[in-house]
Amino acid sequence: MKKIVLIFLSVLFFSLPSKAAGIDQSINDFLTPVANAVEGFFMTAVTIPWVGSAPFIVVWLVVAATFFTLYFKFINFRTFGIGIKLIRGKYDTTGAAGEVTHFQALSTAVSGTVGLGNIAGVATAVSVGGPGATFWMILAGLLGMSSKFVECTLGVKYRDVHPDGAVAGGPMRYLSKGFAEKGFPLFGKSLAVLFAILCVGAALGGGNMFQANQSFSQLQNITGGAEGMMAGKGWIFGLALAFITGLTILGGIKSIARVTSKLVPIMGVIYVLTGLVVIAMNGDQLLSAISQIINGAFSPSAALGGVIGVMVVGFQRAAFSNEAGIGSAAIAHSAVKTDRPITEGLVSLYEPFIDTVVVCTITALVIVITGSLGTAEGLQGIPLTSNAFASAVSWFPYVLTVAAVLFAFSTMISWSYYGVRAWTYLFGENKTQENVFKVIFLVFVVIGSSLDLSAVIGFSFSMTLAMAFPNIIGLYVMAPVVKEELQAFLADIKSGKVVFAK
Repeated sequence: MKKIVLIFLSVLFFSLPSKAAGIDQSINDFLTPVANAVEGFFMTAVTIPWVGSAPFIVVWLVVAATFFTLYFKFINFRTFGIGIKLIRGKYDTTGAAGEVTHFQALSTAVSGTVGLGNIAGVATAVSVGGPGATFWMILAGLLGMSSKFVECTLGVKYRDVHPDGAVAGGPMRYLSKGFAEKGFPLFGKSLAVLFAILCVGAALGGGNMFQANQSFSQLQNITGGAEGMMAGKGWIFGLALAFITGLTILGGIKSIARVTSKLVPIMGVIYVLTGLVVIAMNGDQLLSAISQIINGAFSPSAALGGVIGVMVVGFQRAAFSNEAGIGSAAIAHSAVKTDRPITEGLVSLYEPFIDTVVVCTITALVIVITGSLGTAEGLQGIPLTSNAFASAVSWFPYVLTVAAVLFAFSTMISWSYYGVRAWTYLFGENKTQENVFKVIFLVFVVIGSSLDLSAVIGFSFSMTLAMAFPNIIGLYVMAPVVKEELQAFLADIKSGKVVFAK
């Protein structure tokens, strides 16, 4: 298969005409109407009495996250310490079904969420909704921890373990199996198929095209912009990124886990430390930035129709960034080696916290504290973030470029796995179908690198967020199952039946 992919990419490279700008424009002309149609369908606004209007999917996610936080008695805070022990391997069980450790499963899932949405998506949220959108992103991240806990527990509980040890899990499994247990097999199967279709679209959109697009955007930005050496060369960058991605994803979840368990900590530290340096250099403006964020969150004069408008922007971007309630992470977490499904649910609590509460907040603070919103008119996405970093130290955008490419790469390899699992659920669990999707995925890397931001964002947001519709229906129905698992595990800890290693 590796040889086939390499030959395919080589043929694609040499068959492309030399007029890159024409290629880019042709791709845009073809896919932009598709992106607009998908966005319009899934992001329909609903009116909430005495509150205002908001996209249905955003309301759906926020209400669910709030419900699960209350239903599980603030699970996002009270079991934080247990989650740390699990991540550190204090409960790793030898001989348990699964393919990766708790830490590797978390790294793979985090690599799928801590991506360019944290850099480009946050910048877009702040530029559209103002500094106040940051407050609502943080709140959404804290609430989303509860949704993530439920879906990842179910992902492990209802996973399929094949004779060769390979694992297939995620919403497709707990929707079909869980609803069958409740006496609604046809309804569950229908939801599972719908989720799988949307997941394939999201894998090719937010998990692929958006990442390739924004990492190339940053590369083009530091090489002279629209008049620089990389202008119109998105397809060249895309081919290079597709080649590197292909070498990793052909090895399956174990190969992906090995890469992400090393790459995620490195790229996270690079980005967070760089952001903290910029914040420290503008320390005298920190209190003012925090004040802008808090005041902007509740200002009736804020952009997009006041408080509700800013709230929607913040929640929407947070949902796209941390994917809590979307169901994607449950696919990665289901591959964990454990004999207690609840353990992975507790580990997954850290995803939205790391992704939104830490990384997204740092990005927003850098943009606000440097005053880039007022001095970088017309910039959106990652160029705005880059401008904010450059305002502190001129060479920081080069560090950001490295981080952007690493973020994009890690997100893409994780989402390739999500897409494979959804694709094979629809078309059959076999290597042929896995390889078919991997080739399609690599083609979309090239396409994404050539698209305009507007087209990519519309397609990515709508397909990714739409996954929440079938998934959250399943979470509501199966929440009592998760509560039983949680109560039993906490009781075993209290009685001494479950003991964590020192």
